[in-house]
Amino acid sequence: MNYRLTAYVLGEILLIVGALMCIPMFMALGYHEDKTILAFGIAIAIAVVLGAVGVIVRPPKDKRNLRPQSGFVMCGLAWILLGLIGAIPFRISGAIPHYIDALFETISGFTTTGSSILTRVRPDGYFDMSKSLLFWRALTQWIGGMGVLVFVIAVLPKNDKASTALAKAEIPGYQFGKLVGKLRFTSQILYAMYIVLTLILVAILCICGMPVFDSFCHAFSTASTGGFSVMGSSIGAYNSVSIEVVITVFMLLFSVNFNLYYMILIGHFKSLKNEELFCLIGLYIGACATIVAILMGSHTSIVLEDGTVHTYTFAEAVRHTTFNVASMMSTTGYGTGELGNFAAWPTIIQVMMLLIMCIGGSAGSTAGGMKMSRAIILTKSSINHVRKLNSPRSVQTVKMDGKALPDSTVEEIQNFFIIYILILIFSTLILAILSPYKNAEGIATNLSAVISCLNNIGPGIGAVGPLGNFANYGILEKIVLMFDMLIGRLEIIPILMLFYYKSWKKA
Repeated sequence: MNYRLTAYVLGEILLIVGALMCIPMFMALGYHEDKTILAFGIAIAIAVVLGAVGVIVRPPKDKRNLRPQSGFVMCGLAWILLGLIGAIPFRISGAIPHYIDALFETISGFTTTGSSILTRVRPDGYFDMSKSLLFWRALTQWIGGMGVLVFVIAVLPKNDKASTALAKAEIPGYQFGKLVGKLRFTSQILYAMYIVLTLILVAILCICGMPVFDSFCHAFSTASTGGFSVMGSSIGAYNSVSIEVVITVFMLLFSVNFNLYYMILIGHFKSLKNEELFCLIGLYIGACATIVAILMGSHTSIVLEDGTVHTYTFAEAVRHTTFNVASMMSTTGYGTGELGNFAAWPTIIQVMMLLIMCIGGSAGSTAGGMKMSRAIILTKSSINHVRKLNSPRSVQTVKMDGKALPDSTVEEIQNFFIIYILILIFSTLILAILSPYKNAEGIATNLSAVISCLNNIGPGIGAVGPLGNFANYGILEKIVLMFDMLIGRLEIIPILMLFYYKSWKKA
């Protein structure tokens, strides 16, 4: 472990976060939000002071090499530090009275989970929070979507070996690769596409009639597939088919591997013959068709808040199904109000939604979940194992896009899946013991809460469904769920390495 280099990189990250906090602070000045100005001022001062200390102790250039193990540890520390600093404005302003709740909301933002403890909603539909804080809440998701370490690599010159170690630890997916020779340029290309797509979405949402402030906040949440909304009833507050269609399309776009967009830009259209992309599209269409058929075939109806019973028409079933499946598959977690509350739909649909949550989007996208590519490889590996049992002398290889994968890659994915299941089981058991949800419905609530946080989705089913929240969980349960959010966003290893004593040995 290179302690001076770790302090140096963490210092750079804190300075960048302090600079980004200036945006909502200037908004608070414009909106005359006095308490919020002070809250952001204190948070920025803490970030700048600690960041300056880290930068001052930077090591000489010949001692800035970083081992992969140290990269994982540094990545885990960076994301925890982000949450600790980012939560300060919520707590000091009084918008979220308890620091653990503020930390939960902030980590949920940076990890693009979208699970929330907010319950108070103003008469105009907005959460009972100042606009600058709502903007910061959305901005945390946008920062976490592409990755803060990728941003650091993009804007600050780094030793390419050190940059690679950091990027491998943060970029999701089973395989790491550069778009161009220099990793810094790769990071800049990824962020350029990310920014352009976000701004395009802002413009389209404004054209569709969404207010400018709301458009920026929802574009940040959609681009990062995070799902925080400024409205208490999420996207359903706008009751606009055009807005729902636009957000559905962009949720799917942001759940596709960004490398494919770069290949399209340079004219390599053959890269669209991508197995993961075909499976993603196929799963989306198949899930939507199946759910609509179930809703129509079972004549599903729900009881609305005013006590009336509403039966879905075909148009309503298509509208809410296509949005919800895109929201869950991309792990965004938006909702469309009462009619889009899939927690009130038939049990088989809820099970399908949970499975879709676990699979998630593509590797190399901003989506969470286990990733479609891993699901494909695990399936193929299982099929090959059965074939090997029937033909012991045969040679079976797992292929992706026609290319054979090394056995080490397949084994790594299998190990990932085993650890993923163990964490899922262990976290659910802890919640079952500690949480206030003890009845039969509580089992579904606790399981879906863990699945939601571990896959960075946001809503689950039961009490934490699209119309619910995580406010009723206690401090220990929230700590477990925050741990799951970080585990899910960083794909297990960086957080587990923090608990391995050899990771802290001085290099």
